[in-house]
Amino acid sequence: MTLLLTSPALALTRDDGDDPGHGLSVAETLGLYVFTPLAIFLIIAGLVSLGSRPRKGQKQG
Repeated sequence: MTLLLTSPALALTRDDGDDPGHGLSVAETLGLYVFTPLAIFLIIAGLVSLGSRPRKGQKQG
C-alpha cells in the first residue's frame, strides 16, 4: 500500500549536498571502462611473462 502512495516526482528533487557533475562522453566512457582496464591487464600479463621466461645459460628441466 505504501508503494501506491509514493510519487516518482519526488525523485526529481535534489537532496542536500547533491551536486552531480557533467556526464561522460562516449570516448571518456570507453577510455575509463574499456581501454584503461585492458591496458592494465596487458601490462600485468607482460610483466608476468617476462618474469617466467627462462634466462640465457640456465638449464631447463
